Amino acid sequence: MRMRHVFKPFARAVLALSLLGGASAALADSYPDRPVKWIVPFPPGGAMDSIARTLGESMGKQLNTSFIVENRAGAGGNIGAASVARSKPDGYTILIVANGMAVNPALYTDLNYDPIKDFAPISLLAVVPNVLVTNPARTGATSVQDVITKAKAQPNHYTYASAGVGTSIHLAGELFVSMTGVEMLHVPYKGSGPAVADLLGGQVDYMFDSITSAKPHIAAGKLRALAVTTAKRSAALPDVPTLQEAGVPGYELMPWFAAFAPAGTPPEVVAKLNEAMRNALAEPKVKATLDSIGAESIGSSSDALRDHLAKETAQWKTLVKERNIKIN
Repeated sequence: MRMRHVFKPFARAVLALSLLGGASAALADSYPDRPVKWIVPFPPGGAMDSIARTLGESMGKQLNTSFIVENRAGAGGNIGAASVARSKPDGYTILIVANGMAVNPALYTDLNYDPIKDFAPISLLAVVPNVLVTNPARTGATSVQDVITKAKAQPNHYTYASAGVGTSIHLAGELFVSMTGVEMLHVPYKGSGPAVADLLGGQVDYMFDSITSAKPHIAAGKLRALAVTTAKRSAALPDVPTLQEAGVPGYELMPWFAAFAPAGTPPEVVAKLNEAMRNALAEPKVKATLDSIGAESIGSSSDALRDHLAKETAQWKTLVKERNIKIN
């Protein structure tokens, strides 16, 4: 008799799990049956916006639905990210985000979402390498070693511009300063555009700009490319060495874009989105579009993105603390 009492709750639990699994599988079979929202947490017109629209077109054809881009900008991407974290986990609201997802927990004390716990990783999408550039008429630097030698000879004489505190452009500079032991002054701007304008005008010395922004000025001879921040050379600038090759061992900063769904999204739905994204990233048309903005397509498993996010979150927490980086 006692065994029967024990068995009944167990049987009910097994039945509940079975029904839940069946419902999840049924949802995946019918998914998607209405438009899907891409939440872009920055204004229209940037690389992130372009990637979302390009992928959405291909994924829409694969899954026979529409992918609608909705821009929810503000607070370094936190407003859009928080809105997705609070969305229904059904696969109809997905987030495209940059590596700020890994940096913001260290920068913001009032972050109202947890990048690890509140999201279901879908796939890494692309990387857009940063490139160390200088105005040759101002500094005369021809190599990374020139930058280091000049900076060590005159501490805090040379400046590096950024698109704002906590951006990948800023963190690339902070990582460079930390790893080389040089002392340089950080000059933050409200966006990449004004920073590049002052670099071209000779008001600042260096910048770890995105290849997307810097490439036209490099081609015109107005800026000199000294090194890229990624571990491998960029196809967009194949003759430019990496910082590792240029004499900064272990240096790597890979500005990335990735897609996330709210935590609790059925694994079958995540898998369906992952497959569609990776198929899209392999298409020549999509690759060509990404190449045109300096982005290199990647594609990854959900687990690989989860591991990558955890690793980068820990890395940037350490650097932000070491360099005492704060959002004003």
